[in-house]
Amino acid sequence: MIRFILYQLVTAALFLAGASVAHSQVPNRSPSLLVLELFTSQGCSSCPAADAVFKTYAARTDIVALSMSVDYWDYLGWKDTFASPKFSKRQRAYAKARADGQVYTPQAIVNGRDHIVGSSKSEIESALKASAGRPQTITLSAALDHGTVTIDIAQSNNVASEITVWLAIVQAEAHINVKAGENRGRKLTYFNVVRDIVPAGMWSGPATIIRQPSSALATDANQRFAVLLQQGIGGPIVAATWVDPAAN
Repeated sequence: MIRFILYQLVTAALFLAGASVAHSQVPNRSPSLLVLELFTSQGCSSCPAADAVFKTYAARTDIVALSMSVDYWDYLGWKDTFASPKFSKRQRAYAKARADGQVYTPQAIVNGRDHIVGSSKSEIESALKASAGRPQTITLSAALDHGTVTIDIAQSNNVASEITVWLAIVQAEAHINVKAGENRGRKLTYFNVVRDIVPAGMWSGPATIIRQPSSALATDANQRFAVLLQQGIGGPIVAATWVDPAAN
């Protein structure tokens, strides 16, 4: 059964210290990608089916697919090893922005706009198709070079409000043996697991470069980064890209 919880107010995240911002004139940026966020839990019996569906999107190059484990089902007998209150707050922020109070697992959200049941591939496909049809006017690229993540945003005259630049730290794959709770005895596999998501800066339209040291973000050499540009708290995602070590 899909699980629902009451909406709670979300507080704005603190910005990382040490972010540097400068103007940029770098050409040849990559196109913006679609974003699929899956809110899941190791303690939710409805979630493994959604995690399996999510695997197909994690392998696609045209989508930034991110799996975020929430902590509000930990009381059921198994503490999710990837869960963070930060991810639960992010999910609630989406519910507040949509004004519908719909917070549940498994829940998929496309480009910060549409929410659907995470195990329904047909609904996910429909939401992705709808988002792909919306014009993307922001050009974004990012690279990892000599231990520094550099985010490059082209100038845009179509920015209606200040944009938060998010950096997600992502583990490609993980295997968990669940020893209690609703999924007791199951070995679960997760893909594109977000281990943290941090605000790297703000952007309002001018050509901009933001730099962050990767050593302050990643805890494992196999982790990668994704960049999301998002309106407000829980608003639409207007651009996104992966940051690959291969970009060095």
